[in-house]
Amino acid sequence: MAAALKNDLLLRALMRKPVERTPVWIMRQAGRYLPEYRELREKAGNFMNLCSNPELACEVTLQPLRRFSLDAAILFSDILTIPDAMGLGLYFETGEGPKFERPVRTERDINSLFVPDVSDSLGYVFDAVRLIRRELDGSVPLIGFAGSPWTVGTYMVEGGSSREFPIIKNLAAKNPALLEKLLDVVAETTTNYLNAQIDAGAQAVMIFDTWGAALPADEYRRFSLASMQTIMAGLQREKNGVTIPVILFTKGAGDLLSDMAATGCDALGVDWTTDLADARRLTGDKVALQGNLNPAILRESPEVIEQSVADVLASYGNGPGHVFNLGHGITPDINPDHLRVLVDAVHRLSPQYHQ
Repeated sequence: MAAALKNDLLLRALMRKPVERTPVWIMRQAGRYLPEYRELREKAGNFMNLCSNPELACEVTLQPLRRFSLDAAILFSDILTIPDAMGLGLYFETGEGPKFERPVRTERDINSLFVPDVSDSLGYVFDAVRLIRRELDGSVPLIGFAGSPWTVGTYMVEGGSSREFPIIKNLAAKNPALLEKLLDVVAETTTNYLNAQIDAGAQAVMIFDTWGAALPADEYRRFSLASMQTIMAGLQREKNGVTIPVILFTKGAGDLLSDMAATGCDALGVDWTTDLADARRLTGDKVALQGNLNPAILRESPEVIEQSVADVLASYGNGPGHVFNLGHGITPDINPDHLRVLVDAVHRLSPQYHQ
C-alpha cells in the first residue's frame, strides 16, 4: 500500500485547484550541476548505466530533494530510451551527446520499425519508478516523462543531436506520409511507456517537445502536436480514483500555446520567451501553466534571482494554476546555492498570490 501523499501542492496546482503557495520543481533538477550527481556518474562509468540501473536512477532522482525543499521528484531517465528499445543502438560520446548506431532514414528503415514490449525492454524504468515511490514514502509526488514523437524522431532520423534537422525536414517535405508512419510507431510506444510508468507509480506525466518549434506552425500542428494528441487520447488519466495530470511542453511554443491547450492536457510548460501573463491570456485559464524563469538568471546574484522570481510570480498573478519552474533545464554550470535562493524565494513570495 503506497503511503499517503503529504505534499500534494503540485497535483492540486496542475488541476487548477487552490493551493497555499506556488509549488516549485526544476527541469533537470537531478543533474550535472550537483557535485553528488557528478560523483555517482563517475562511479557508474557512463550515463546509460545510471539510467538502466534502478537503484542508481532512484538515488539520482532523490539527490536534489535532500538539498532543496522541492514539491516534486521527477524520474531520472532519458527521452531516448524508447528508440533504444526499438534496437537503434543508443550510445553517448563524451562532449557530443547521444548518437545512434542505426539511424532510421529510408523507407525500408521506417517500415522495419516496431512497437517494442515496453514491460520487457524498458522494465528497468518501471522498476526505478516503483523504487523511487517507495523511497519517497509519500513526501512529494513523482513525475514520469517521455519525449514527444517529433523530438525523439529527430534523433532517430538525424542519428544524434542536430540544430538544423536537415534530414528529417527533407523527409517531411518529400514524403510526409512516411514521416507520419514513423511518428505513429513512436506515439504508440510512448503511450504504452507512459501508461506503464503510471501503473508503476508515476503521479503525473510530462511530454517534452524540445524541437517542435523548429517547424513552421502548420507543420508543427501536423508532425508534432498531432502525435502528442494521439498520446493524450491513449493515456490512463486516473488511478485508484486519483487524477493523473498531464503536462505538455514545447520549447519556444509562443502563440501555439492556444493550440496546445486544446489537446485536453492539464498543464503547459512555458519557456522564458513568452510572458506568463500573455500565456494565461492565450490559454484562457483552460490549463495550468508551468514556468518560466530563464535558466541563465541562476548565474546572477541572489538579489537578481529573488527579483526575477518575484517578476515571474507577478506575471502569472493571483489564483491557482501556476507551477514555478525554469523555462528549460538547469545548466551544469549553476551553483547549487543559487537554486536554493530560487526555491526559498518561491516559498516566501508566493503565498500572497493565493489568499
